[in-house]
Amino acid sequence: MWSNIFASTVAVLLFTGDGLSRPRGLVLDSLNRLLVVERGVGISQHDLDISGCIYSSRLLIEMSALNHGIYLGIDGNKLFASSSTTVFRWSYDPKTGNISQSPTTIISGMSPDDHVTRTLIIPSSCPDLLVVSHGSKGNVDFAAVDPGTARATVKVFNISTIPNGGYDFVKDGWGAGYGLRNEVGLVFDGNDMLWGVENSADQLTRNVSGVSTDIHNDNPAEELNYLGDIKTPNDAWYGYPTCFTVWQPEAALTNTTSGNQLDVGQQFVLAPNQTFDDNSCAKMSRPPRLTFEAHTAPLDAKFNAPKYTNLFVTLHGSWDRDPPAGYKLVAVPFKRDPGDNGAYAPVAPANSKTGYVDIFYPPDEGKCSSSNCTRPVGLVFDKAGELYMSSDTSGEIFKLIYSP
Repeated sequence: MWSNIFASTVAVLLFTGDGLSRPRGLVLDSLNRLLVVERGVGISQHDLDISGCIYSSRLLIEMSALNHGIYLGIDGNKLFASSSTTVFRWSYDPKTGNISQSPTTIISGMSPDDHVTRTLIIPSSCPDLLVVSHGSKGNVDFAAVDPGTARATVKVFNISTIPNGGYDFVKDGWGAGYGLRNEVGLVFDGNDMLWGVENSADQLTRNVSGVSTDIHNDNPAEELNYLGDIKTPNDAWYGYPTCFTVWQPEAALTNTTSGNQLDVGQQFVLAPNQTFDDNSCAKMSRPPRLTFEAHTAPLDAKFNAPKYTNLFVTLHGSWDRDPPAGYKLVAVPFKRDPGDNGAYAPVAPANSKTGYVDIFYPPDEGKCSSSNCTRPVGLVFDKAGELYMSSDTSGEIFKLIYSP
């Protein structure tokens, strides 16, 4: 099992801030080279020795627009990466680690504003389907309630053939769910069903009958959402920008119709009225399958394949909470239900606040800031089942090892 003690026996620091500039997404090629998106720089490539430590590095792709997303195609010879507006593809030689000099534009037309990370992922059973997440424009993007804006959404594109100039993100592809404020982390379970982790809103107030209450410190929850089978369109609405999810039940979060306090994992509106209230969310929106503490900012998620018994999630850390929270790696225990077509799901119920456990964390997360704590971002497992993790503001990459 994984140790949950923050100590040298848990993590080996492979690279310090002197060598990397804001490392984000990570992938490993078939010869165990680590490829890292360095935000504002491009993609660096690092050779690992038999113990998993870096012994040589080079800048593979110099492109300052790249900021987060990276993925190697299933066959290992296509490398995908994203800027805020565009998804690119290079031919990649897994033997030499070299790329074609000129990228192909796969998708363009994404918004360059506010939430600008574009996570990329391809299911192993459908190597021609590329999944791309797109966050909201602003904290509460009211226009995104219309799926036609193609914001606060996850979309799927068939890349077996690419139109001249690439797909238009807004017009092309099909949905894998919308009303997802900023679904930065995407991952497939053992059945190739898609899951996402979502950053929810900041600075929220709840207004009931003209009385406004600041609820932002402990609400709304961050989310773990089940998006399902991407081979067919998912037109489900997950609530944003109208319905938000409870982390900490409080007096201000009382259902105005029933008079009952809302529970963890239920959804609420900011200003309930006769037209749309908390009950409307329950009827129309698909709630998260599990929640994380408010403002912890989940950014990546990886299963421990082939067992799929734990989903590891990086919590980047909060700026909108006092005391701060996050700045750690957690694991969500999962199970497979033989009575439900072998579906995977978290062990904890949807209203649990203890559905995940700390794996790598600071001695006191309440004293953390972007300048004094690790801020986990990207994750990738190697062939031996050991986990690499990036920290952007500290410019570090860790290798997490099993405790004896």
